Amino acid sequence: MIANLSLQLPVWHYSNFHLFLSIKKLNEVDTEPLLHILSGKDKNIILSKTHFDTLTMEPFLLTDNTIIKKNQWDIPEPENGIPFPTEKIEVIFIPLLAYDYSGNRAGYGKGFYDRFLEKCSPDCVKIGLSFFEPEEDKICIGDKDVALDYCISPERIFVFEKK
Repeated sequence: MIANLSLQLPVWHYSNFHLFLSIKKLNEVDTEPLLHILSGKDKNIILSKTHFDTLTMEPFLLTDNTIIKKNQWDIPEPENGIPFPTEKIEVIFIPLLAYDYSGNRAGYGKGFYDRFLEKCSPDCVKIGLSFFEPEEDKICIGDKDVALDYCISPERIFVFEKK
């Protein structure tokens, strides 16, 4: 349902889409249907390799030769590939645990996506994926936190105003 709703977003004219591959044991939103949509629309799909020593993510272009392997935290990620410039990512799908009606989000607390989004273009479209509706209470955010532009739940798309 989330993947189908994504087709209503005004983002399909872009070329470069960053996607996370779901961690099954954490019951994250399954992004495989989105992967198929992106592939079917002939989009550049960018996946990241996670570096826990520096709490950073390194983007790679997904190609037919890219090997996907789970790291020690069960995160499926590219083992090899063509490095992709972060600033050229136009749309990014973001995993999250919770979000509010202002587009503030909470993840797993390590700040990987916050650091990653700092390197993205300010015009990059940020889309959260969630099984749930927004939290009524405002989520506490830090100086470096970047809000979402949209969040897709199984029921609807939430649109957040730019600040």
